[in-house]
Amino acid sequence: MMKGEVGMKPWEHGVLRVSDNQKYLCNGEQPFFWLGDTAWMLFQQLDLEEAYVYLRNRKEKGYTVIQSVFVHSRPQGGDGGWKQIEKDVSDPAYWDHCDKVIKIAEDLGLYMALLPAWGKVVASGTLNESNVEQYVEYLAGRYQNRPNIIWLVGGDVRGSVSLETFRAEGRTLKRLMPEKLVGYHPFGRTSSSLWFHEEEWLDFNMFQSGHRRYDQASLGAWDDNAEKEGFFGEDNWKYVDRDHSYPVMKPTVDGEPSYEWVLQGLHDYSQPYWREWDVRRYAYWSVFQGAMGHTYGDAAIFQFYKNPRVIGGCGARYVWQDSVHHVGSEHMKHLKELMESVDYQSGRPAEELLLSGQKEKYHRISVFAGDGFLFAYDYLGEAFTVSLKQFAGKKVAAYWFDPVSGVYSYFADLTGKESAKVKPSSRFTEDNDWVLVCRAE
Repeated sequence: MMKGEVGMKPWEHGVLRVSDNQKYLCNGEQPFFWLGDTAWMLFQQLDLEEAYVYLRNRKEKGYTVIQSVFVHSRPQGGDGGWKQIEKDVSDPAYWDHCDKVIKIAEDLGLYMALLPAWGKVVASGTLNESNVEQYVEYLAGRYQNRPNIIWLVGGDVRGSVSLETFRAEGRTLKRLMPEKLVGYHPFGRTSSSLWFHEEEWLDFNMFQSGHRRYDQASLGAWDDNAEKEGFFGEDNWKYVDRDHSYPVMKPTVDGEPSYEWVLQGLHDYSQPYWREWDVRRYAYWSVFQGAMGHTYGDAAIFQFYKNPRVIGGCGARYVWQDSVHHVGSEHMKHLKELMESVDYQSGRPAEELLLSGQKEKYHRISVFAGDGFLFAYDYLGEAFTVSLKQFAGKKVAAYWFDPVSGVYSYFADLTGKESAKVKPSSRFTEDNDWVLVCRAE
């Protein structure tokens, strides 16, 4: 048996569900950490051998969810299964391919978070109130018994482009497959909660913190945001706060932060690229604020870019076969393993334990704490002070956790101290982010 298939698959612990505190996900009683990757064009771009290579790579790096879409655009000539919607005739070859890819993921123990159609297909009116239920019924007939399916409505659009179509899609998915979780992938720098938080079919929120810097609030581009939606820049943790501010609590996750090796702002090819230290920052900031996990992305992987002779969409420079090895994708598992080393689902964002005071933007120190542990993410490697009163009467060990390597480096016994002022050593590289880990022994 290959390495990627060893061990229990998550659904063998129980059906994927929202945790009792309504903030996280569980398989039965087993905590489930959403570590996603955006592979939007997986079904359209990769053959089965390529799909296996990609999926096994992600499985062995600790990923748990692959986000993809069945119909990305309105195909010419009825390709990609679109005849099922328009003429009640399916494309057997395409759907057979989708079946096999999903089975590969199942064998590897990976969930597939699937969009029936990308948002622009709804925005164009091609998928609409008159045919969306028929399409979902077809999908349910094909996939309702697959254990590794999560459904996503939307697809990089505001819910307002067709509220009733999306509501009908969500309701039908939940009616026909009540045990499957349903979310909504929204437009850049928005969250599903802005339109659908109170919908019974929406099990969890998803936000797209997007690909813009703090200074790129308005670029005069098609994807500028309406003022009413707010603009948090790179502070993706603020979306978690907003989603957790509603009277009815639902889990939330950053389903599309800045991708590794995507142009900053997407549109201007003179701009620099987001790098591995940026994707780490988004991950730690949102998870330490209480997100149920995190989704990684890469410029070449989401579109499975293959032509090195031209620059790909969003500035993609490296073909997907090389990009699958980008280091940022390797670093995500360290966050997952850090969270799973404690009872993180009973933890909380704990900024009040930061005695040195909170600062803005890159100077932010994100603090997450629970019974017997305290984590503090320091993006710039600056000095800060934390309270240790929660450890009163306990022996306390302190480590610097390296989010690049996943290595814990012990540096102090803090037993009996009420506070600690700390500063990590420098890597003497472009990046210098660290996590303070304090544990009761």
